[in-house]
Amino acid sequence: MTPRDRMWQLVLIVGAIGFSWLGLQVVHEAGHVLHAYASGGTVARVVLRPTTISETLVLPNPHPRFVAWGGPVWGCAIPLVIWGVAWAAARRFAFLARFFAGSCLVANGAYLGASAFAGGPALDGQVILAHGGSMWTLLLFSFVAIAAGLRTWSGLGPRFGFGADGGRVDREAAIVAAVLMVMLVLAEWAAAAW
Repeated sequence: MTPRDRMWQLVLIVGAIGFSWLGLQVVHEAGHVLHAYASGGTVARVVLRPTTISETLVLPNPHPRFVAWGGPVWGCAIPLVIWGVAWAAARRFAFLARFFAGSCLVANGAYLGASAFAGGPALDGQVILAHGGSMWTLLLFSFVAIAAGLRTWSGLGPRFGFGADGGRVDREAAIVAAVLMVMLVLAEWAAAAW
């Protein structure tokens, strides 16, 4: 592998991870917003910044458990739809959407499970439990989402230059991943300045 191959591999990996991290927060918070509006709540604030953890404040929130479930449910479902659309429309780059979907499944599952045990009262798991949700439902969702995410990631190594390809990756895919990450960073900074 040449240093140039290694550079493109690094661009692809950093771009995919960066886009997935920022994107998973966007779809998670979109789920809270959807459920807030669907339940008659008022979205007071959505925090999406590249340097902070996202959050949605709903005041009044007549159905906090429903709103809390919106983040993890839509945070998993929307990326799966994106993967399906990418598979149908741009198969060459669908592995990036697949990585994103796997990231969202693992992150939402881990977050919901962990937030049921630790953290402040505003974390989704704590809100769900405080408003009549059951621990076994949280743990089941967490287990299924994490397992599905790991399964979704399975076999992606060669697309990221690991294995027999020896670091060689699709350079256009690396550019797409990096551009998506930069676009999300700029959009979040612009939204924060609003």
